[in-house]
Amino acid sequence: MYAIIKTCGKQYKVEKGSNLVVDKINEAQKNQEVILKEVLLLSDGQKTVIGKPIVEGASVTARVISQKRAPKILVFKKKPKKGYKKLQGHRQYLTELEVTGINV
Repeated sequence: MYAIIKTCGKQYKVEKGSNLVVDKINEAQKNQEVILKEVLLLSDGQKTVIGKPIVEGASVTARVISQKRAPKILVFKKKPKKGYKKLQGHRQYLTELEVTGINV
C-alpha cells in the first residue's frame, strides 16, 4: 500500500516504513508523532482512490526522526565589467520523517 501526500507545497510518494526528508515542520519535536492529512492518492495494488483534491478521511502518520539542516549551497552573483560580485550561503531547515502507518 502506498499513498501520495502533499506537505509544504511538495508531493511525496510514501509507504509504511519508508523515510523521507521534507521542509521543516515547525511544531514537530524529535520522536513525536505527526499526522499528515493532505492525502492526494491511495493505492493498495488492486484499487486506487484519487482525491478531488484530497481523499476524505485518509491520513498518514509519521514519526519525527530528526530536525536538521541541508548542506550549504553557495549563491554567487556577478555583473561583468562593473566590479559587482556577491557571494551568499544558504542552508535549508529540514525534518526527517519515518512513516508508521497509512490510515483510510
